[in-house]
Amino acid sequence: MHLTLEFAGGAELLFGKQKNHSIDLPDNNSPWTIRTLLVWIRENLLRERPELFIQGDSVRPGILVLINDTDWELFDGLNYQLKANDNILFVSTLHGG
Repeated sequence: MHLTLEFAGGAELLFGKQKNHSIDLPDNNSPWTIRTLLVWIRENLLRERPELFIQGDSVRPGILVLINDTDWELFDGLNYQLKANDNILFVSTLHGG
């Protein structure tokens, strides 16, 4: 399944300073969800400091997630079943002080 992942607001620094990733997820016995995508991201894309992006089985508070330009909360969050060509945007609102 082909997806576009985007990281912004500083989140891209955790992914080799690359904002856009065009990925092809492997065939899975069960549907891909945001929850399973986050595991794949942690294992395949995340380059450093996973604690700044992942907390438990979700994104860390302060990371906005948009699915095709719509807040993921309107799509059942972690349980959203991904569709081919979805665009998933992760925006960090976390700032140092």
